[in-house]
Amino acid sequence: MAPEVISLGCRLNIAESEQIRTLIADEGDVVVVNSCAVTMEAVRQTRQAIRRARRARPDARLLVTGCAADIERDQLSAMPEVDGLIPNTRKLDARAWNVPAGPPPAPTRRTRAFIAVQNGCDHACTFCVIPQGRGRSRSLGVAEVLREVERHLEQGAPEVVLTGVDVTSWGHDLPGTPPLGELVKALLDEFPQLQRLRMSSLDGVEIDPLLFDLFAGEPRLMPHLHLSLQHGSDLILKRMKRRHLRRDAIDLVSRLKQVRPDIAIGADLIAGFPTETDTHHAENCSIIEELSIVHGHIFPYSPRPGTPAARMPQLDRATIKGRASELRAVVAKVRGEWLQSLVGESQCVLIERDGTGYAENFARVEAPAGSVPGTIQSITPHVLEEGLLK
Repeated sequence: MAPEVISLGCRLNIAESEQIRTLIADEGDVVVVNSCAVTMEAVRQTRQAIRRARRARPDARLLVTGCAADIERDQLSAMPEVDGLIPNTRKLDARAWNVPAGPPPAPTRRTRAFIAVQNGCDHACTFCVIPQGRGRSRSLGVAEVLREVERHLEQGAPEVVLTGVDVTSWGHDLPGTPPLGELVKALLDEFPQLQRLRMSSLDGVEIDPLLFDLFAGEPRLMPHLHLSLQHGSDLILKRMKRRHLRRDAIDLVSRLKQVRPDIAIGADLIAGFPTETDTHHAENCSIIEELSIVHGHIFPYSPRPGTPAARMPQLDRATIKGRASELRAVVAKVRGEWLQSLVGESQCVLIERDGTGYAENFARVEAPAGSVPGTIQSITPHVLEEGLLK
């Protein structure tokens, strides 16, 4: 049977899974689970994926890599379904998979190409375990990024997504410490044929002036900003050891919407962080409406091994679950109103293989029958049904 790669978690994992898939293309009956460990739920889903993969392919060699392979090594290596673990820091090394080293194979043609321009993190957020699984921040040089993007463009990818663990720290370890905006401008200048460039999650306080200007005035940079926000209360942000306050996020989004009114805002938010009071939670809820967060990722807090937050006074699981549900309800309300406002408005939609597609603002739109995946069409939706513009 052909090798299979199962990807969990972030967009960086998606990008890395594509590279793993090409590395093991000739390896026969192998299944790789590229795991996530950002929350206890992510670890549970990793274990579930491992068991499901073993049931589906009982004779395959089942290998696990990703963050959980490092952070939860003892737990995963004890699973009878697992044949081996590949350290997260080695998963893109052909030698780790017993594959001869050589030039990278051509990427599989997909509608969107995920390019990992950065890995690791130098920050110490009190809730986060990912630096344990990813290590220090490392940047891909401009020339390397250009080569990788060119490979995908040669395969016909109409959209490129720049991703990483802490994307806005790109360049901090390179000569001259170039800001992320320089990389984005270099891509847009080098490849006029690149139709759409999208950014994955960004730390708002590190959006440099050039990147801000590109968001404001470059139509090929998609009007979709996903912030690593985490909370709406200043006290909780300080206890998380984040580097921004509530007003910083409000100021950034306000300035962006002044120069690009169609920009859609997404954000990660954590529910039930240790010591969070009802007042803090209310501030978390209210920032969703204040920023008009229409792409919200809500994470119920879970203590992760070795993190300072795990030693703080914890909330009970029922409270955390309830607050996460309330946050999701606010996001659903704001998102629903936003999607309804797009009905009757023409959208440029990148068609996916499932018969839907993504507009520039990342709204999901139903494609007309017979639409070709990988093409961009102008579609005017006439109704909103269950979160899908039709």
